[in-house]
Amino acid sequence: MPHYQHLGEIPSKRHIVFRKPNGDLYAEEVVSTEGFSNIYSIIYHQYEPTRVLKIDETYSVAPEVSVENNMQNRSFRGFDVQPADDYLESREVVLFNSDVYISLAAPRKSMTNYFYKNSQADEMIFVHEGNGVLKTVYGELPFAKGDHVVIPRGTIYQLSFEDENNRLFITESFHPLNFPKRYMNNVGQLLEHSPFYERDIRTPKKLVTHDEKGDFLVKIKRSDMIYPYHYETHPFDAIGWDGCLYPYALSIYDFEPLTGRIHQPPPVHQTFETPGFVTCAFVPRLYDYHPEAIPAPYHHSNVDSDEVLYYVDGDFMSRNNIQRGQITLHPIGIPHGPHPGAIERSIEQKDTQEYAVMVDTFEPLKLTKDAVGIEDKEYYKSWLH
Repeated sequence: MPHYQHLGEIPSKRHIVFRKPNGDLYAEEVVSTEGFSNIYSIIYHQYEPTRVLKIDETYSVAPEVSVENNMQNRSFRGFDVQPADDYLESREVVLFNSDVYISLAAPRKSMTNYFYKNSQADEMIFVHEGNGVLKTVYGELPFAKGDHVVIPRGTIYQLSFEDENNRLFITESFHPLNFPKRYMNNVGQLLEHSPFYERDIRTPKKLVTHDEKGDFLVKIKRSDMIYPYHYETHPFDAIGWDGCLYPYALSIYDFEPLTGRIHQPPPVHQTFETPGFVTCAFVPRLYDYHPEAIPAPYHHSNVDSDEVLYYVDGDFMSRNNIQRGQITLHPIGIPHGPHPGAIERSIEQKDTQEYAVMVDTFEPLKLTKDAVGIEDKEYYKSWLH
């Protein structure tokens, strides 16, 4: 995130004496990216964030590969992923490469007896169904259906859900998630032609300081292993913080679509970019307004990217028989396009009411065993008349 935020109490300068009412020093922590060369935040803790009581036995959460090399258009029934009580146990990686893991989750219960820290990837949790609060050392961030919740790597967090009906589409990025460069000026402000604006970005607003000692379990993910750390002090013990690195939320319902006289390509729907992939948000919009426009997308060959679409809501105009929570994968080198009848149906239509999230990767994606278990095996034949 390019813009500066602060919450709670902080001293007038960095790295100077900052004492508690009893005279003890607050513990200063710098959370930085790319060493000390990119965005960072400074947190002031009640206690040193290094007080480790013990570390339990580690265990693997590496995805199990079922299809190493894919050259087939595929589809997966995302809502076939069965709900599970535990948040981490509910997460199922379905597609992945060395840049990104794409997972589905349907957790029923809030995280109450442990905390989680992903130290190998930034996370973007798209909330398809559910409401709740993301709790971190930076404060509390409410989330709702349609939110992209972005959590920088190394952030300890808990998810608190309002009820048991939750569906999440999770993107784990091994690169920082950035806004597209063309949306920003040279100091990082979003420009007038951007489909969203700083006002749409929600940041933590309620800082809750936990001045507690005990045994606090933090499950840390690194190199596809979980390291169960037990800390002596509560992870959310900050009295204040400031900087440019923190969790935030951007709702798909605040994304303002860019339209034109003829069909616009997917980059106009872009939300985030990395060196390894980009993401997009498809939202209700007016169709193209050239008198002879064909609103449905043209047939397309991905010559250097795999295209993943996660269908959220509405009637996706280029597809037949698409359900909520369905995922399609159109790989590098294989043409795809509108299903039979979709082009004719789109002509002279005025608008579309679809919602979807797209992830385009620049390296081929592998399929996991979990993905194969929810696959529609006949999807590649769906263009036959």
